[in-house]
Amino acid sequence: MLDTVAVPLWLAVAGALLALWAFYEHALMPMLRWLVMHPANQVIDEVGKRLRIGIRPFQRTRRQALIHRLTTDPKVQQAAEQFAKQNNVPVLTAMQIVERYARETVPAFNAYLYFRTGYWVGKRVAQLLYRVRLGYVDSENLARVEPDSTVVFVMNHRSNMDYVLASYLAADQTALSYAVGEWARIWPLSALIRSMGAYFVRRNSKNELYRRVLESYIIMATEAGVPQAVFPEGGLTRDGLMREPRLGAIDYMMRGFRVEGARDLVFVPLGINYDRVLEDRTLLRSIDPEAARRGRLGALGTTLKFAFHNFWLMLRSQWHRFGYACVNFGAPVSMRAYCREHNLDFHKLPPEERKREMAALGKHLMDSVGRIVPVLPVPLIATVFVRHGDKAISEMELKGEVVRLVDQLQARGAHVYVPRKDFDYAINVGLRMLRLRRLVGEREGLYYAQSEELPLLRYYANSIAHLL
Repeated sequence: MLDTVAVPLWLAVAGALLALWAFYEHALMPMLRWLVMHPANQVIDEVGKRLRIGIRPFQRTRRQALIHRLTTDPKVQQAAEQFAKQNNVPVLTAMQIVERYARETVPAFNAYLYFRTGYWVGKRVAQLLYRVRLGYVDSENLARVEPDSTVVFVMNHRSNMDYVLASYLAADQTALSYAVGEWARIWPLSALIRSMGAYFVRRNSKNELYRRVLESYIIMATEAGVPQAVFPEGGLTRDGLMREPRLGAIDYMMRGFRVEGARDLVFVPLGINYDRVLEDRTLLRSIDPEAARRGRLGALGTTLKFAFHNFWLMLRSQWHRFGYACVNFGAPVSMRAYCREHNLDFHKLPPEERKREMAALGKHLMDSVGRIVPVLPVPLIATVFVRHGDKAISEMELKGEVVRLVDQLQARGAHVYVPRKDFDYAINVGLRMLRLRRLVGEREGLYYAQSEELPLLRYYANSIAHLL
């Protein structure tokens, strides 16, 4: 019984590897999974009691299960077969491409990162840069939205800060899932964004197979009631004006909605505006045919220079926040009510008629968003200076023009945010911001727009031009 047994080296190595694999599979991975999921489940139990729209089972489903469900979707598999025929490749190769698209698209929502890390970072960043305000909220109609509805926030898109601001201010209502562009697919940013529930999209992609995978995912999420947020403009406004809607994501959502189904699909208009958009000059440069084009390194250098300049001002106690950032929540648009009112069933419409009705729906939603875009001090004052061009005006004339402009806007139903409910203070704050940026100058008690900065003043005036 005590004799030594000789074991071949290859058998000992194989046994050790099997033991390591068993430890990894049955001990290490369950422990790591518990360490990741336990805090998230605790947060879900805690926040679930106060959220207006709870976290859906779909958001708690393991990512690998959602990827498998997406790759086995009949429409996706049919698209893969067509792709294989058109490109003369094996179906297996097409399915490998489908799986790559699915992994790229499907998020890995983590409630702990969203409500603890993400919310904390978003709140601190937003409040560091701006005086953040929640303006108008149509509380009465929002309270009528059924908790099990699929809620989609429809927003205008002025800055990449929109993601941060909207998520922060909506955090007491729900956890939002965004579609983000390829700019965010850089590691480790991509992992963080995916864990916040966002999904990546290849904007302007003409690849039919990719579009089918994306469509199927959005339909799955919509049918499961996942709260989402979309920018129908399809990208940041370049000149400050609201852009025409591009309805790809909304069209996909409507494909997952049934008028007589278990869930209503409710679009909630959300209007955002800023006294200063961090990317304003870059956006204007992008539409200036005479401006020199900058590569990624040039853009990175500009960003670092901007950050260093503001940090230097902070050290010298000369830094000021970038004015006000405000969000308004408008009246929700129920698709069940909309379809019944217009006697529509989008699933039964012929292609051309469906296209027309989708365009009408898009216009209706964007009009709803446009009506609730907040009117802030800088856009108000910028509008006055744009109208006067090179003409200098006194402070008294400026205040008189602003008051008349506010009366005109309010008569048309616009929501004007007046800080501290004090017009004099609002005008002084807006004017100070424009003077600090050297967009407006002063000479002998008169104020005038710097001629070379008129395009930038027009950019801010354009944010409320549709309300006039």
